[in-house]
This record gives sequence, structure tokens and C-alpha cells, in this order.
Amino acid sequence: MCALTRSVRVVAWIAALSVLLAGIACNGGGPGSNGSVSLQGAGASFPNPLYQKWLSEYGKLHPNMKIDYQSIGSGGGIKQLKEQTIDFGASDAPMKDEDLKSAPGEILHIPTVLGAVVITYNLAGVNQPLRFSSEVIADIFLGKIKQWNDAKIAADNPGVTFPASNITVVHRSDSSGTSAVFTDYLSKVSAEWKEKVGAGTSPSWPIGLGGKGNEGVTGQVKNTPNTIGYVELAYAVQNKLPVAHIKNSSGSFIAPSIDGVTAAAAESAGSTPDD
Repeated sequence: MCALTRSVRVVAWIAALSVLLAGIACNGGGPGSNGSVSLQGAGASFPNPLYQKWLSEYGKLHPNMKIDYQSIGSGGGIKQLKEQTIDFGASDAPMKDEDLKSAPGEILHIPTVLGAVVITYNLAGVNQPLRFSSEVIADIFLGKIKQWNDAKIAADNPGVTFPASNITVVHRSDSSGTSAVFTDYLSKVSAEWKEKVGAGTSPSWPIGLGGKGNEGVTGQVKNTPNTIGYVELAYAVQNKLPVAHIKNSSGSFIAPSIDGVTAAAAESAGSTPDD
């Protein structure tokens, strides 16, 4: 018999602001069955590279376990979980109280993955990692800084020669927990961003091209010159895209790293919701 006799709905917190909506369903287990277990999941693209690795390795050890995860975005994962068309899902932002209340059953939050949302770009002729202050990042995504050779960008990057090319912003086109993480940051560092755009999974972007999933944004940046966007770190690394160093509150420009993610998580642990 299968160890679980009913579906269990679970939501998990991924990264500092990332969540896995997970449920476990058992198929088979009755007389004459082969004891196989099948799970179907969908949601955030943020943790997808790691999830696919986990599922591949686990499947080798347990061939009777059939687990599939589709990277469709956080909003899709929450929607499908509430509709009970999947057993588990993922979102980089926690479910809102109203979503939890309207769900068909109890949803739990379980931490699974820490990761970094990073700035990545495609700019020919620049070899060293670019550096950005929070003000410059906000102004670029607000459309106030329009060209790569803007004086504010140059001030963060002494010695770098920038082309007089227009900046093309790339953002998510789908409901995205990665967008929620990024716009939450922008709302904290820029009063103008907070007032005009705010934080959320589907903000009204002032400018830019849309890409579906972290995969779509990565593809747009990689294939389009003079672009800038935000993705989970693994996507930039896998596609050999540069990542920016970001100025922190102490005035230091920080490169994304495991140590940095760990330190950020420790700093923000106290803000984790009670559930």
C-alpha cells in the first residue's frame, strides 16, 4: 500500500522570498498494482535547474517513482495548485492570505531552495563585470537611463568605455515570483519605483521586452545586443552570461555567490512568515 492515503498540499519557501507549493499524491498501491508513485508538479522557473537535477538523480535510485516538474512560472504554479490539477508546484513569492483562504485545502509552507536573483546583460566590448548602484538599477528599469554611456552608469564603472547605444530592458511577461523578488528589492531602494510601479508578480513594467520564465528572459538577453535583465543566477551561469556586481547599503559592490546568498538568507530569516 502507498504510505499516503490522501493528497497532501504543501507550499514551500524558496530562496529568501521563494516558495514551493508541494503536494504528494499516490497512484497504484491497490491489489495487483506495481506500487508505483506518480507526482506532477509545475510552477516557478527559478528553482527548475535544481529540481530537474534532483528528480533525475532520485529517479535513478527509485525507478518506481514518476515525478515530473514543468517550469511555467510562479503564478501558474499557484493557479494550478488551487485548481488541483497538479500535486505540487513552486513560487518564488509566498502565497497571499487570500489565496490561502480560497484554496480547496490546507496549504503548508516548506523551505527548499536558496538562490539569487541577479542582473545580467549583453554588452559587446565590456570584459569585466559591470557594477550598478541601486539608484542606477531603478532608473534603468524606470526608463530614465536610456543609454549605456549614461554618466550615472559610467560613475559606477570607472575606466570602462561604454557605447552610445540604447539600453533594452528585458523583464518577465508571465506572473513571476522572480519578478516579485526583484520588484520588492526595487521598492525598498527606490521611493519612485515604489510609488509608480511597486512590488508584485505581474507589475506594470514602464518599458522593456517580455520573456516567459527565467528561460525566456535569459534567451532574450543572450540573443539581443545591448540588453539588460534579471534572472536566477543558475540561468546566467549555464548560458555563460555576465552578472553585475550590486552596491550594498555599506557601499561595497557585491558579486552574487553562495556565501552572499547564505548571508542574505541569515539576515532575512526573521522576516519569514509564521506559516
